[in-house]
Amino acid sequence: LLVESGGGSVQAGGSLRLSCAASGRTFSIYAVGWFRQAPGKEREFVAGINISKTTYYADSVKGRFTISRDNAKNTVYLQMNSLEREDMAVYYCAARRWGVARTTDEYDYWGQGTQVTVSS
Repeated sequence: LLVESGGGSVQAGGSLRLSCAASGRTFSIYAVGWFRQAPGKEREFVAGINISKTTYYADSVKGRFTISRDNAKNTVYLQMNSLEREDMAVYYCAARRWGVARTTDEYDYWGQGTQVTVSS
């Protein structure tokens, strides 16, 4: 079970930190990805972290977002800085047994999503 939290409303240029908490599994053996979906658009890859803590980012968020994980807390974080209107979406975390993937169909477990709203 994956549960996202930390979404909310923020002005452009502001920051939010999303959390993805896992229960019932050994989280450290899973790669985790963050995805987002805006109204009328497909779900897209945002960032990912594998079991060795190597990180991956979409070009659109490089330098602004940081993904990290705390295996002792079974939690993955997405620190989002310098938020833009284009970042507004529902954000989902997902987990899979092997390395980070950038497509949704390669993930086995998904959270319910958390809304991020950015106002200008």
